[in-house]
Amino acid sequence: MRGVVKYGAVALLIACVALVFAQCGAAGGSPSGGPAPASRGGDGFNSQDVMFLQMMLPHQEQGVKLVRLAKDHPVSPRVRTLALAIESTQIAEAEQMQRRLREWRRPLRAQSHEHAAHGGMPQTTDAELEVLVRNPPDRFERAFLNLLIGHQDDAVQMARLETGKGEDAWTRNLAARVDRSRSAQIDQMLAILGPPSSEGPRPPEDSHRK
Repeated sequence: MRGVVKYGAVALLIACVALVFAQCGAAGGSPSGGPAPASRGGDGFNSQDVMFLQMMLPHQEQGVKLVRLAKDHPVSPRVRTLALAIESTQIAEAEQMQRRLREWRRPLRAQSHEHAAHGGMPQTTDAELEVLVRNPPDRFERAFLNLLIGHQDDAVQMARLETGKGEDAWTRNLAARVDRSRSAQIDQMLAILGPPSSEGPRPPEDSHRK
């Protein structure tokens, strides 16, 4: 009897383990019980495609916050026009990115550590925006453009990584458009800034930007 009970218990244990593994697979989890990586790929797309969209979404939000400062601060009409165009473009792109991630059933945000393999998460911080708004009126536009140039250059670098390593054609095409548009915006802003000033070094807050 003890032998029958022993083998019956083993069979029950095996069945329970099999059920746990089946439930993890159905939920997209891992046998260890931990969540599957948010940036994993799928049919027709890879982890680079997912990560590009997940990294670009907060980057777009930061960019919109930045360009909206041009509405309430002293900038020239051409800078205000550029800022409005950037705001409109990036809001529309963000909606498309969200839709694509939902189609793939991937979260709109990845865990912060998942960005490490992609060089970290480029961002324009709230602290940088606070420094920007403290500039006196006669220096705001130059500081604004320098910060925006750096922000858009981050987008160019992320886009080029996607076009080089992505799999999904739609996402790679989006990245190519991002590369072209941001590069053109950077050229336009550099032209507005003109030659570097000979009056001395730039303020500390601009030293890490172009």
